[in-house]
Amino acid sequence: MPSFEESLKKLEAIVDKLEKGDLSLEESLKLFEEGVGLSTLCKKELEEAEGKIEVLIKRRDGSFKTEPFPNEK
Repeated sequence: MPSFEESLKKLEAIVDKLEKGDLSLEESLKLFEEGVGLSTLCKKELEEAEGKIEVLIKRRDGSFKTEPFPNEK
């Protein structure tokens, strides 16, 4: 399984190719399908990473505690 960075690079290359517009319909559809798959994979990895992020909060007594990162959607 490729890393997030590899998947993102490949997705960017696909977008560049599609934006040029010099591909056949069949080639465009194949790349589009691959891009959707890579996009889904990247989104999943980002959501997993977001779940791992915690915010360090300083309490009034000077000690620290962690809380989940607020999910702002």
